[in-house]
Amino acid sequence: MAGGAGRRFWPVSRERLPKQFITIREMGTSFLRHTFDRFSKVVPADHILVITTRRYVQYVKEHLPELSDENLIVEPAIRDTAPSLTYATYKLMLRDPEATVIVTPSDHLLRDMRPFVYTLRHALDYASKHDELIVLGTVPTRPDPNFGYIQKAPGSPEDTPPFKVKTFTEKPDAALAKIFVDSGEFLWNAGIFIWNVKTIREEIEECMPLLASLFEGWQDVFGTAGEKRFIEKVYGGAERQSISYGILEKTHRARVYPVRFRWDDIGEWQTYYDMVEEKDPAGNVIKGSLVNPGDSKNCLMVTTSRDKMMAIQGLDDFMIIDTDDVLLICPKDAEAYKRFIAAVGHKLPEKYK
Repeated sequence: MAGGAGRRFWPVSRERLPKQFITIREMGTSFLRHTFDRFSKVVPADHILVITTRRYVQYVKEHLPELSDENLIVEPAIRDTAPSLTYATYKLMLRDPEATVIVTPSDHLLRDMRPFVYTLRHALDYASKHDELIVLGTVPTRPDPNFGYIQKAPGSPEDTPPFKVKTFTEKPDAALAKIFVDSGEFLWNAGIFIWNVKTIREEIEECMPLLASLFEGWQDVFGTAGEKRFIEKVYGGAERQSISYGILEKTHRARVYPVRFRWDDIGEWQTYYDMVEEKDPAGNVIKGSLVNPGDSKNCLMVTTSRDKMMAIQGLDDFMIIDTDDVLLICPKDAEAYKRFIAAVGHKLPEKYK
């Protein structure tokens, strides 16, 4: 999935160049390229499909020149993951009605390749034989309200994963996230799903009948000249909805596979700060060659300039992000940043969005 606008990483990511197409030093490639290369170790590269919006098609082709046109699914608008995955599911039904599928965002950072590959291959094998929906879950390291949380069903008799799910909670507030983490009963929803197309189609039509009704007649249209007009009509009537809200919080078929590889959804700056292991003695993360932190501590300082110094004095737990045309100074915690984006994000002049 590579169609999101990536606003939570503003001002480095923008609507015109969202997060999945930018490069961070820790990877050396863009998020999209990193994701493609990672999953090509699990499935053949020509079995990888990318779904994005029209605005970003050229970026996808630039970052993945080997991707064939038949493996690129283009949405007419952003409607969140439920419409995206419904569209992709029906497209896959035409290609292989027996397919088993991994669904992944394009903007995550995963390390420890050996356990990652083992986990995905095991989950694929399981999903090919069982009519269930598997979600990867990671052990939380902090009460982060930007992630979804999964509670494993108590008393499950299984000795090996995946385990039955008791509850899904999509992005709780900070207080509830702390309760979840303190309980030790919850995993982070890594946003990576494994299922066979027959099962997810049944759940789409059971849990989201209104959305499924918009796609009625897809069998006769997909793969023809009429597909573009058909999908524009579908998306014109589709509401924004995530697959977690639409299906995973309702279904009885969900199972969670706890994973042991390191996973980071670098969805906003606080998460990036937490992920970077190289901090100075005062706890600062500094990215840029001309940065003087003074006596500041626990700050994130990022500059893309090579000829302008960033000089900071006396700040604690702030982020300072300096690009060619925007300077952002904001408390580093995720809630403060979210409040800022909610308050002023829609008011920004178009060139800064």
